[in-house]
Amino acid sequence: MIGRKKEIRELNKLYDRNSAEFVAIYGRLRVGKTFLVDETFAGRITFRHAGLAPDVSDAKGQLKKQLEHFYKSLLLHGMTEGAKPKSWFDAFFLLEKHLQKIDDGSRQLVFIDEMPWLDTPRSSFVQAFEGFWNTWACHRKNFMLVVCGSANSWILDNLINDHGGLYDRVTYEIKLAPFTLAECEEFYKSNDIRLSRYDIVQSYMVFGGIPCYMRYVDGEFSLAQNIDKIFFAKNAKLKDEYDRLFASVFANPESEKSIVDLLSKNNAGFTRKEIIEKLHLSEGEGISKSLKALIASDFAVKYVPFGFSRREPHYKLTDLFCIFYLRFLKDHESGNEKFWQQNSSAQSLSAWRGLAFENVCFNHIEQLKKSLGISGVITRASAWSKRPDDEKGAQIDLLIIRNDNVINMCELKFYSGEYDVSNEYYRTLLNREALLQKYVSPKTVIRNTLVTTFGLKKNEYSNVFSNVILLGDLFQE
Repeated sequence: MIGRKKEIRELNKLYDRNSAEFVAIYGRLRVGKTFLVDETFAGRITFRHAGLAPDVSDAKGQLKKQLEHFYKSLLLHGMTEGAKPKSWFDAFFLLEKHLQKIDDGSRQLVFIDEMPWLDTPRSSFVQAFEGFWNTWACHRKNFMLVVCGSANSWILDNLINDHGGLYDRVTYEIKLAPFTLAECEEFYKSNDIRLSRYDIVQSYMVFGGIPCYMRYVDGEFSLAQNIDKIFFAKNAKLKDEYDRLFASVFANPESEKSIVDLLSKNNAGFTRKEIIEKLHLSEGEGISKSLKALIASDFAVKYVPFGFSRREPHYKLTDLFCIFYLRFLKDHESGNEKFWQQNSSAQSLSAWRGLAFENVCFNHIEQLKKSLGISGVITRASAWSKRPDDEKGAQIDLLIIRNDNVINMCELKFYSGEYDVSNEYYRTLLNREALLQKYVSPKTVIRNTLVTTFGLKKNEYSNVFSNVILLGDLFQE
């Protein structure tokens, strides 16, 4: 298994305990939650079940279908008696009876995958599950329950942060993140796919470190050929993934898609007020629920940009796959099956790479800190944008604001060669530094920091950078 070392270690530790354990694993769809459980507990799962994906064409029949599917899972795992359940209370009672019957004192591991899908309208699923855990499961020292779900907001609201009958019942939680660049490199190598680190970063800009998407890469072809095959060819594997992704995660996907579409238009994001105004929405619970769901599902983050009040948080799109799709596939109607190969040097792709590289760096702050030798320093990361008024404006890709009285003012440059500082750019950097200094404490030192692919070309202006971080540094574990 690639990566996930900490998660595997913790899951095995929980399995070996002599106590009832309730583990909730959540994360973006396709990130590898089910694979993690299957590989970690291969041959040790007593009972497993996966919820059926929502079917909007038959909303009234969902409960019956879910119960029948659960009943068949029980039969597949050796249950020999019991009528078909008519409610989730019946279903969990059947599970209790089956587990008691086969209990030999060894660890019993129950795995329920895509649990949020089981909670159909008016099904009383949560109440029945609460009774199953509180009345029976939590009192059995040899019992371990692992649940997964891609609807992160449901997992958080109903299990981890529940204030009702399941309050503080989850004994361990795992939020599974996409692969880092180092893990992407390990994944490709393990599958005999030879890509340079330059191309691995570009693949990360497209797939966002999601292993399910990366497995479609074919080692016989270049990255550009693979992108065409996976996205632009007739019957391409991931051509419709964007719509499937939202339909699987959100109850009202069109609302979330409209917000994501808007956020994709500004790399720094928008405030809640701006989102409401631009989308002509009404203030209320609906927008709050959608924004919360997008954050919980790792599509966006809520942050306060440097220089803004805490009352002006911004919502920023961070899912690289969504950014790529909306930029190149949403309105792609040319039918050109070799679009990426034929446009690899086009300005539109170069501009996208520059913006996408910013998100790559934001997702690898720990690697940047390690390169700067400040892993132990408390920091926060932010972009900074100042509109021109009576003085020049400024746009800074990334600020690493440290509690040791230093700010790394980072320029992020995804280049195919060494970066060459011109006289004009040199002056721009000095102006930005002087402008930023007005907004920080006099005791704070600003260090111009370059994060780039293949290094800095030495010339009379290159000493403007105090630190230079190379592409390979982002691959640190």
